Amino acid sequence: MATLEQVEKLRERANVSFEEAKAALDACGGDLLEALILLEKQGKVNPPHGGGCYSSRDSVGEEKETAYQECGTGERRGESLGELMRRFGRFCKNLFKKGNSNYFEAEKEGKVIISVPVTVLIIGLIFFFWVIFPLMIIGLFCGFRYHFHGQDLGKESVNRVMDSASDTAESIKKSFNDKK
Repeated sequence: MATLEQVEKLRERANVSFEEAKAALDACGGDLLEALILLEKQGKVNPPHGGGCYSSRDSVGEEKETAYQECGTGERRGESLGELMRRFGRFCKNLFKKGNSNYFEAEKEGKVIISVPVTVLIIGLIFFFWVIFPLMIIGLFCGFRYHFHGQDLGKESVNRVMDSASDTAESIKKSFNDKK
């Protein structure tokens, strides 16, 4: 049996009539939170905005006035596995798109010998690191220069680092040739 005080609190929170508040409280055994949730399900109360939640217990676990409270800023509550998978899928799609719009190029004497999407280079390095990485180092000593081209990686600063590696390999090669 719902008390007048409980009905008043629910009316205040949910902006419903006495009759609706009493019926919801009676249906939920006097639990204010359950009554509020029931009214939400019936469409008589709008759910809280901003991803908050309702609580009828304080931090100690004692009953208290049912109140809307923020569950934390930026925190995702109630996100389903399906939504997480969709977000992960969008992330992978964007990463794949960027990897395929930027290219890794190996050139020798100003001519591009090979140009592969960055995605292919990364997959190759993941699965064949002990083959590809030594070949790239050997290529530096054979006069190859490596560059990135594309919207995201074709920046001068990135290619300056690649040129520096090529110049270092050339100077090491030159110092070995001078000692002979």
